Amino acid sequence: MSEITLVVLAAGIGSRYGATVKQLERVGPSGEIIMDYSVHDAIEAGFDRVVFIVRRDIYDDFMEVAGSRLEARFRALGISWDYAFQSTEDLPAGRTKPWGTGQAVLACAELIRGPFAVINADDYYGKDAMAKAYAFLAGHRPEDGADYGMVGFVLKNTLSEEGGVTRGLCATDGAGYLTDVAETRNIIKVPGGAAVRRPDGALRLLDGDSLVSMNLWMLTPQFVGLLDGGFRAFREGLADPVKDEYLLPDIIGRLVRAKKARVKVLPTEGQWYGITYPADRRPVAEAIRAMVEAGVYQADLFADLT
Repeated sequence: MSEITLVVLAAGIGSRYGATVKQLERVGPSGEIIMDYSVHDAIEAGFDRVVFIVRRDIYDDFMEVAGSRLEARFRALGISWDYAFQSTEDLPAGRTKPWGTGQAVLACAELIRGPFAVINADDYYGKDAMAKAYAFLAGHRPEDGADYGMVGFVLKNTLSEEGGVTRGLCATDGAGYLTDVAETRNIIKVPGGAAVRRPDGALRLLDGDSLVSMNLWMLTPQFVGLLDGGFRAFREGLADPVKDEYLLPDIIGRLVRAKKARVKVLPTEGQWYGITYPADRRPVAEAIRAMVEAGVYQADLFADLT
């Protein structure tokens, strides 16, 4: 069986978070960042290779906060790793951030040698989600090139107390396959569930028990081959060169609607934690502390390396 790779998207700029790179915010009792827990859970589940997608301008900070320590863990466990860099060159006037998660995965195209999962560096997914992702990829066959997977989270388990978030709202058929995914912005927590706040201030209520994408996709090398042509078409059809993004949910949604791919949705009841706003750091740190006290994690994830 080929290597099963975890691709970590760590190049994004959090427009609501301010100047600090939110992916590198320390939230663990021994200075761990969210990504440390995601990588730990992935390796525990069975992943044997990790690819980090970063920007060159944050690479030194990334290595200081996380990269060097993770590399030591990888060497001790026999895990291989690589880095890819999401380009911020040739951006149109007024644009400061990269083109989105689709371009990020495209940046590591030459490093993809087999089935892989994609996660965001600033999202905590939990052990159940990582175990389901690995099990799906471990059962992948070469002829399943257009069969993908996604771990679906319950919407009410993914909201921030601090403001609106963006989620991929999912629709599935009776067999649990994705029929559509709609990237939806400004979803807020309301009593009894969730709602979208419209530009005029009105609320559209959502089913808090519905499934959403948190960018935990299980994909194949065949998918990476589709990204290049799709990115060129995206650049040629830009409506807003400053804000438009080439996003995985949009790309996969189009493939599904065109019946060019199947995506099996694997639900998890796990609680998502993440940092969208500065004030999100405290509840994330408190949740991790509670998991440490419950024995889910040790107080220092890297204690065996000291």
